[in-house]
Amino acid sequence: MEKALTKVSSLKLGNSWISKRAKEELSNITEDISYVSNAVEEKAKWIFNKLKGKPQRTLPELLREYNLPSGLFPQNITCYEFDESKAKLIVYLPSACEVTFKDSSAIRYANRVKAILMRGKLTGIEGMKTKVLVWVKVTSVTVEGYKSDKVWFMAGVKKSRPKDAYEMPRDAVRVEEF
Repeated sequence: MEKALTKVSSLKLGNSWISKRAKEELSNITEDISYVSNAVEEKAKWIFNKLKGKPQRTLPELLREYNLPSGLFPQNITCYEFDESKAKLIVYLPSACEVTFKDSSAIRYANRVKAILMRGKLTGIEGMKTKVLVWVKVTSVTVEGYKSDKVWFMAGVKKSRPKDAYEMPRDAVRVEEF
């Protein structure tokens, strides 16, 4: 009889563990469904605007509208996504690449660059580097006012460069590694 009671109580503990594990898995599945649902909703909005005839601006136009130089990104981008409600910008490129500008500065881009786009600022940048003796991650790009003739790059230190060097999108050269 004692053996039977021991088995029954161990089954109850096992069921409790299984129940807890099932709840965790269900929670994970719910999070995944929520993520997919949000992604589908964003793409549906994009498609709806496209079908509605609301043309998407080119990336240079978008950058100009936000008081940033239109040539900040290469000419050969694949596409971009901009969520105005979150100010989130994602730029897609065919591969990691590098652009040399009129002022001899160089910027490297990953195949996907993410940032927050605000008036005169591109912050929280992921996927962009500049050469300052060595390649350094660019964390923000700022233009301080409409009449400013400088672009400020934050890459460990704040460095100014002439704004007119970034006015025209340039062709990029493919690089092996970002």
